[in-house]
Amino acid sequence: MQPQIRLSKTVQELLCCPICHAKLKQAQEQFECTNSECANYFPIVDGIPVLINEQSSILSIDDFISHRKTFVGNISENKLKKTIRCLIPTISKNIKGKSNCSRISHLLLRQSTSPRVLVIGGRILGQGMESLANNTTIGLVETDMSFGPRTMLICDAHAIPFEDGSFDGVIVQAVLEHVVDPYRCCEEIHRVLNDHGVVYAETPFMQQVHGGCYDFTRFTHLGHRRLFRKFEEIDSGALCGPGMALAWSYQYFLLSFTTSRRLRALLRFFASLTSFYLKYLDYYLINRPGTLDAASGYYFMGRKAERILSDRDLIKLYKGAG
Repeated sequence: MQPQIRLSKTVQELLCCPICHAKLKQAQEQFECTNSECANYFPIVDGIPVLINEQSSILSIDDFISHRKTFVGNISENKLKKTIRCLIPTISKNIKGKSNCSRISHLLLRQSTSPRVLVIGGRILGQGMESLANNTTIGLVETDMSFGPRTMLICDAHAIPFEDGSFDGVIVQAVLEHVVDPYRCCEEIHRVLNDHGVVYAETPFMQQVHGGCYDFTRFTHLGHRRLFRKFEEIDSGALCGPGMALAWSYQYFLLSFTTSRRLRALLRFFASLTSFYLKYLDYYLINRPGTLDAASGYYFMGRKAERILSDRDLIKLYKGAG
């Protein structure tokens, strides 16, 4: 008996081998590559296909078969810890995520009555994603490199296991700092989008290390734009402002004094109580030119294009305070 897979049959038909891009076929509790020269197979774990190219990934298939922890997260916390966390004021504030996702939703529905959207890093619902998740005409395909309540497919963004042009949109929130080669991942995003496909990305700039060993890269506003140089810009800008950046720096300044887990937990609590208000200043600052030089994070919204943005044209797009 074949396991019940979270992906719909329609989406399963778009799957391809993450190594050679050949078609896959399901056989019992695994998918098999139909290319005889490749002939790799990929397990289905708890109804979730694990389609990663081990040669280009920092994780192995066995990590998922054995249910090893593959990312620093809190979705497995007990109820008491989650309750305590909810009572502590947060120092972070995503100012534009909700309105941006709503805008993406409208863009997708203008180009298709039933758009298919790939979510990279979708083990939990991203901030502001409700307008997309609650719209039954939008088909979300939620993927991640960790198991989670919304994970439909385990895949690595460096080798997305879908055929060319499979999606109308791609959402990648707070992910590109956690991949070793974000440029390769953006090439893959470009490949799996159809000719009019749209991408929406949120990526940090002024944020300290989060995710432990799975944290690699930061981008300025122009650096983020260059990452998506194969896309025509619809909109971009600061997502989280300098108030949040200051609160993060203050918290990590305090944390740098100790490696004790208990003391660090107390310092996080103290930092939250004494700096959470800074994020509210970002409502005033978020659209000011100086914020483009000092933001905690940026967003990019774009449409797949044939023309590549040149570096000479890139530097003309600078809109900071100088």
